[in-house]
Amino acid sequence: MNAMIKQAVDHWHYVAPLLSKPENEKDFHALVEALDELLDIVGDDETHPLMGLIHQLGDLVSVYENEHLPIPHGDGRAALAFLMAQHGLGQSDLAEVATQSVISEILSGKRQLNIRHIKALSERFKVSADTFF
Repeated sequence: MNAMIKQAVDHWHYVAPLLSKPENEKDFHALVEALDELLDIVGDDETHPLMGLIHQLGDLVSVYENEHLPIPHGDGRAALAFLMAQHGLGQSDLAEVATQSVISEILSGKRQLNIRHIKALSERFKVSADTFF
């Protein structure tokens, strides 16, 4: 048996849990915690020897999230309010999207975002149009 295989066999019981698909929420949280620790160790060093393990863990976390923690359908009104707050904007600051009164009606739920509004908001905030659907 070559030295690398022997080392892998000797340490497999430590490594195997990191490479297994999470079966439940507890496993998932343990995997996320391990991934966070590895990211703290590696930082921004894309050439770090642990980067392959980070990618593997990231893939396992992503698969679990997609299967068990689906992203709910968005609320365009809430997304707009959030982005306005993040950018420190008032209703009158979105003149390229619509008038202040129309923005007010959208935010209050009296009016829906239309395709033209969504396109303008997507360009203004540099986000996907899906953000507002």
